[in-house]
Amino acid sequence: MEITAQQVRALREQTGAGMMDCKKALTEAEGDFEKAVELLRKRGAAMAAKRADREAKEGLVLSSVEGNEGHLVEVNCETDFVARSDDFIAFANRVLDVIKSGAPSSVEELLTLSDNGGTIADALNEATGKIGEKLQIKRFASYRSDNGLVIDYIHPGSKLGVLLELSVEGPPAEELKEIGRNIAMQIAAMNPLAVSRDDVAPEVVEKEKEIYRQQALESGKPENIVDRIVEGRMQKFFQENCLLEQTFIRDNNQTVKEYLEDVSKKLGVPVGVARYHRFQIGAD
Repeated sequence: MEITAQQVRALREQTGAGMMDCKKALTEAEGDFEKAVELLRKRGAAMAAKRADREAKEGLVLSSVEGNEGHLVEVNCETDFVARSDDFIAFANRVLDVIKSGAPSSVEELLTLSDNGGTIADALNEATGKIGEKLQIKRFASYRSDNGLVIDYIHPGSKLGVLLELSVEGPPAEELKEIGRNIAMQIAAMNPLAVSRDDVAPEVVEKEKEIYRQQALESGKPENIVDRIVEGRMQKFFQENCLLEQTFIRDNNQTVKEYLEDVSKKLGVPVGVARYHRFQIGAD
């Protein structure tokens, strides 16, 4: 049977597949539109399975903040060329929209959510088939702040993003948006491990102590001063890796903690960092 240009165009508009792929699917389906859609989905799933062992280390980090809700997502592909393509950008934004509307708690749950007549897993397979690279939804974070302010920051190029919640005792002031952006840029630039030293995982602390102890012993330092050396190096470790103890990038004469203390005095209400997520393409 003859496949018309109108049929091909309609299938392309629904699936986003290429013109020739749409025509081929319609021909195999003998003009049955729904069967052609299913054929394209199966081909996308087959492509995804075929490329499952490939590395997807490029991609985009996208964010959205509306009111007291914020979202941050990392979607990966194989090459930077694809990461900059309209099709990949559209897919990544589609994923972000479903995160916002569906409120999933994990990537696994996200993949099961409905989207445009299928699921996000279906959409992932379809996009893989269309784009021809392994695609992956690596991670996302969602915040809802009942007593604070949610701020997002995406570094130019969309390879690095931060989602931050400031805690505020009282109605968030307009000035907090700029303050939050300053803190988010600090997190983006300095990549802290935790907000404070109390938040650093105990196993990380013990591992660092053991490394410093071994270094001191191997350098010939007497055992009776090794503990003091380890303590000194741990202080520096915390200063470099804990957000509140880091030197503030906007004013190297104060720490982030001192900056927030100044802000709190100015606004007349305590302001702190409740939590944050930092996603960077190519990093864990």
